Amino acid sequence: MDERYIRNLGALTEKECALLRTKTVFVAGCGGLGGYLIEMLLRLGVGTIRAADGDSFEASNLNRQLLSSPSALGRAKAEAAAERAALVNPDVRFVAIGEFVTAENAAQLIRGCDAVLDALDNIGARRLLARACAEEGIALIHGAICGWSAQAAVVMPGEDLIDRIYPEGARLSSKTSLSFTPPFCAALQVALCTRLLAGRPVESGRLFMADLLDMEMESLF
Repeated sequence: MDERYIRNLGALTEKECALLRTKTVFVAGCGGLGGYLIEMLLRLGVGTIRAADGDSFEASNLNRQLLSSPSALGRAKAEAAAERAALVNPDVRFVAIGEFVTAENAAQLIRGCDAVLDALDNIGARRLLARACAEEGIALIHGAICGWSAQAAVVMPGEDLIDRIYPEGARLSSKTSLSFTPPFCAALQVALCTRLLAGRPVESGRLFMADLLDMEMESLF
Protein backbone atom coordinates (compact mmCIF):
# COMPACT_ATOMS: atom_id res chain seq x y z
CA MET A 1 0.00 0.00 0.00
CA ASP A 2 1.23 3.51 -0.82
CA GLU A 3 2.77 4.96 2.34
CA ARG A 4 0.94 8.26 1.92
CA TYR A 5 -2.35 6.48 2.78
CA ILE A 6 -1.06 4.48 5.76
CA ARG A 7 -2.80 6.73 8.28
CA ASN A 8 -6.12 5.99 6.58
CA LEU A 9 -5.87 2.42 7.85
CA GLY A 10 -7.87 1.60 10.93
CA ALA A 11 -10.55 4.14 10.03
CA LEU A 12 -10.66 2.58 6.54
CA THR A 13 -9.64 -0.89 5.47
CA GLU A 14 -6.95 -1.47 2.87
CA LYS A 15 -9.66 -2.78 0.55
CA GLU A 16 -11.68 0.42 1.01
CA CYS A 17 -8.62 2.56 0.30
CA ALA A 18 -8.01 0.59 -2.91
CA LEU A 19 -11.68 1.02 -3.84
CA LEU A 20 -11.43 4.80 -3.44
CA ARG A 21 -8.60 4.80 -5.97
CA THR A 22 -11.05 3.47 -8.58
CA LYS A 23 -13.68 6.17 -8.01
CA THR A 24 -14.45 9.38 -9.89
CA VAL A 25 -15.97 12.36 -8.07
CA PHE A 26 -17.27 15.61 -9.52
CA VAL A 27 -16.98 18.83 -7.50
CA ALA A 28 -19.33 21.62 -8.59
CA GLY A 29 -17.50 24.81 -7.64
CA CYS A 30 -13.91 25.59 -6.65
CA GLY A 31 -14.59 28.40 -4.19
CA GLY A 32 -15.15 28.36 -0.43
CA LEU A 33 -16.60 24.88 -0.13
CA GLY A 34 -15.08 23.51 -3.31
CA GLY A 35 -11.48 24.28 -2.42
CA TYR A 36 -11.74 22.33 0.83
CA LEU A 37 -13.65 19.47 -0.80
CA ILE A 38 -10.92 19.12 -3.41
CA GLU A 39 -8.18 19.24 -0.78
CA MET A 40 -9.81 16.52 1.32
CA LEU A 41 -10.51 14.26 -1.65
CA LEU A 42 -6.92 14.63 -2.84
CA ARG A 43 -5.50 13.65 0.52
CA LEU A 44 -8.03 10.85 0.97
CA GLY A 45 -6.87 9.24 -2.27
CA VAL A 46 -9.89 9.35 -4.58
CA GLY A 47 -8.64 8.23 -8.00
CA THR A 48 -10.16 10.89 -10.26
CA ILE A 49 -11.56 14.32 -9.44
CA ARG A 50 -13.37 16.56 -11.90
CA ALA A 51 -13.99 20.12 -10.80
CA ALA A 52 -15.83 22.90 -12.61
CA ASP A 53 -15.97 26.63 -11.94
CA GLY A 54 -16.15 29.53 -14.37
CA ASP A 55 -15.31 32.18 -11.77
CA SER A 56 -12.10 34.02 -10.88
CA PHE A 57 -10.79 35.07 -7.47
CA GLU A 58 -11.64 38.46 -6.01
CA ALA A 59 -10.67 40.13 -2.76
CA SER A 60 -13.87 39.11 -0.94
CA ASN A 61 -12.82 35.45 -1.34
CA LEU A 62 -9.71 35.85 0.80
CA ASN A 63 -11.46 35.42 4.15
CA ARG A 64 -12.41 31.78 3.54
CA GLN A 65 -11.34 30.23 0.22
CA LEU A 66 -8.42 27.82 0.51
CA LEU A 67 -7.27 28.28 -3.08
CA SER A 68 -7.28 32.08 -2.92
CA SER A 69 -4.39 34.40 -2.08
CA PRO A 70 -3.54 38.03 -2.82
CA SER A 71 -1.33 36.92 -5.70
CA ALA A 72 -4.19 34.84 -7.17
CA LEU A 73 -6.69 37.70 -7.48
CA GLY A 74 -8.16 37.70 -10.98
CA ARG A 75 -7.00 34.16 -11.60
CA ALA A 76 -9.40 31.40 -12.69
CA LYS A 77 -10.48 29.23 -9.76
CA ALA A 78 -10.41 26.02 -11.81
CA GLU A 79 -6.84 26.74 -12.87
CA ALA A 80 -5.77 27.30 -9.26
CA ALA A 81 -7.48 24.05 -8.26
CA ALA A 82 -5.52 22.11 -10.89
CA GLU A 83 -2.25 23.62 -9.68
CA ARG A 84 -3.09 22.73 -6.07
CA ALA A 85 -3.99 19.16 -7.06
CA ALA A 86 -0.65 18.65 -8.80
CA LEU A 87 1.13 19.94 -5.70
CA VAL A 88 -0.81 17.97 -3.08
CA ASN A 89 -1.28 14.60 -4.80
CA PRO A 90 0.02 14.23 -8.37
CA ASP A 91 -1.14 10.59 -8.41
CA VAL A 92 -4.77 11.71 -8.51
CA ARG A 93 -6.15 12.38 -11.98
CA PHE A 94 -7.52 15.90 -11.74
CA VAL A 95 -9.64 17.41 -14.50
CA ALA A 96 -10.25 21.16 -14.19
CA ILE A 97 -13.10 22.68 -16.18
CA GLY A 98 -13.33 26.45 -16.40
CA GLU A 99 -17.11 26.57 -16.77
CA PHE A 100 -20.10 27.23 -14.56
CA VAL A 101 -22.58 24.37 -14.16
CA THR A 102 -25.51 25.10 -16.47
CA ALA A 103 -28.59 23.33 -17.78
CA GLU A 104 -26.72 22.79 -21.03
CA ASN A 105 -23.55 21.18 -19.63
CA ALA A 106 -24.55 19.63 -16.27
CA ALA A 107 -25.25 16.11 -17.53
CA GLN A 108 -22.04 15.98 -19.55
CA LEU A 109 -19.94 17.28 -16.65
CA ILE A 110 -21.10 14.59 -14.21
CA ARG A 111 -21.54 11.66 -16.59
CA GLY A 112 -19.61 8.57 -15.49
CA CYS A 113 -18.94 9.87 -11.98
CA ASP A 114 -19.57 7.83 -8.85
CA ALA A 115 -20.65 10.83 -6.77
CA VAL A 116 -21.25 14.56 -7.17
CA LEU A 117 -20.35 17.10 -4.50
CA ASP A 118 -22.35 20.33 -4.40
CA ALA A 119 -20.19 23.38 -3.64
CA LEU A 120 -22.44 25.87 -5.39
CA ASP A 121 -23.61 29.20 -4.02
CA ASN A 122 -27.02 29.69 -5.62
CA ILE A 123 -30.33 27.86 -5.49
CA GLY A 124 -30.97 27.70 -9.24
CA ALA A 125 -27.67 25.96 -9.95
CA ARG A 126 -28.29 23.50 -7.12
CA ARG A 127 -31.67 22.58 -8.54
CA LEU A 128 -30.34 21.92 -12.03
CA LEU A 129 -27.39 19.93 -10.63
CA ALA A 130 -29.83 17.81 -8.61
CA ARG A 131 -31.93 17.19 -11.73
CA ALA A 132 -28.86 16.18 -13.71
CA CYS A 133 -27.80 13.75 -10.96
CA ALA A 134 -31.27 12.20 -10.93
CA GLU A 135 -31.24 11.80 -14.70
CA GLU A 136 -27.75 10.28 -14.70
CA GLY A 137 -28.43 8.05 -11.68
CA ILE A 138 -25.66 9.56 -9.55
CA ALA A 139 -25.72 10.36 -5.83
CA LEU A 140 -25.47 14.05 -4.91
CA ILE A 141 -23.80 15.15 -1.69
CA HIS A 142 -25.27 18.55 -0.94
CA GLY A 143 -23.51 21.18 1.15
CA ALA A 144 -24.19 24.80 2.01
CA ILE A 145 -23.00 27.40 4.51
CA CYS A 146 -24.14 30.72 5.93
CA GLY A 147 -22.36 32.55 8.74
CA TRP A 148 -21.94 30.12 11.63
CA SER A 149 -24.16 27.45 10.03
CA ALA A 150 -23.43 24.50 7.77
CA GLN A 151 -25.59 21.78 6.28
CA ALA A 152 -24.97 18.57 4.35
CA ALA A 153 -27.00 15.70 2.94
CA VAL A 154 -26.84 12.70 0.63
CA VAL A 155 -29.47 12.88 -2.10
CA MET A 156 -29.99 9.67 -4.04
CA PRO A 157 -31.58 9.64 -7.50
CA GLY A 158 -35.34 9.96 -7.17
CA GLU A 159 -35.27 11.82 -3.85
CA ASP A 160 -36.66 15.36 -3.81
CA LEU A 161 -34.62 16.68 -0.89
CA ILE A 162 -33.17 19.69 -2.73
CA ASP A 163 -36.67 20.87 -3.67
CA ARG A 164 -37.74 20.42 -0.07
CA ILE A 165 -34.78 22.41 1.25
CA TYR A 166 -35.27 25.10 -1.38
CA PRO A 167 -38.99 25.27 -2.27
CA GLU A 168 -40.19 27.34 -5.18
CA GLY A 169 -39.63 31.03 -4.48
CA ALA A 170 -36.89 30.44 -1.89
CA ARG A 171 -34.15 33.04 -1.77
CA LEU A 172 -30.77 33.15 -0.04
CA SER A 173 -31.06 35.59 2.84
CA SER A 174 -27.34 36.20 3.26
CA LYS A 175 -23.94 35.34 1.80
CA THR A 176 -22.11 35.85 5.10
CA SER A 177 -19.29 33.35 5.48
CA LEU A 178 -16.57 32.82 8.08
CA SER A 179 -13.18 31.17 7.63
CA PHE A 180 -14.02 28.01 9.58
CA THR A 181 -17.51 27.21 8.25
CA PRO A 182 -16.50 25.98 4.75
CA PRO A 183 -13.95 23.38 6.00
CA PHE A 184 -16.45 22.15 8.60
CA CYS A 185 -19.14 21.70 5.96
CA ALA A 186 -16.67 20.13 3.52
CA ALA A 187 -15.67 17.62 6.19
CA LEU A 188 -19.30 16.58 6.63
CA GLN A 189 -19.71 16.20 2.86
CA VAL A 190 -16.50 14.24 2.35
CA ALA A 191 -17.31 11.96 5.30
CA LEU A 192 -20.69 11.16 3.74
CA CYS A 193 -19.08 10.75 0.32
CA THR A 194 -16.39 8.41 1.68
CA ARG A 195 -18.98 6.14 3.28
CA LEU A 196 -20.89 6.07 0.00
CA LEU A 197 -17.85 5.35 -2.18
CA ALA A 198 -16.54 2.69 0.22
CA GLY A 199 -19.85 0.86 0.13
CA ARG A 200 -20.72 1.57 3.74
CA PRO A 201 -24.29 2.33 4.85
CA VAL A 202 -25.22 5.97 4.45
CA GLU A 203 -28.51 7.64 5.31
CA SER A 204 -29.91 9.58 2.40
CA GLY A 205 -32.75 12.08 2.23
CA ARG A 206 -31.84 13.57 5.60
CA LEU A 207 -30.40 17.05 6.08
CA PHE A 208 -27.70 17.37 8.73
CA MET A 209 -27.47 20.91 10.10
CA ALA A 210 -24.77 22.34 12.37
CA ASP A 211 -24.87 25.59 14.34
CA LEU A 212 -21.26 26.39 15.22
CA LEU A 213 -22.21 29.40 17.34
CA ASP A 214 -24.33 27.41 19.82
CA MET A 215 -22.51 24.12 19.09
CA GLU A 216 -25.69 22.28 18.19
CA MET A 217 -26.38 19.73 15.47
CA GLU A 218 -29.69 18.36 14.27
CA SER A 219 -31.16 16.46 11.34
CA LEU A 220 -34.32 17.23 9.41
CA PHE A 221 -36.68 15.32 7.13
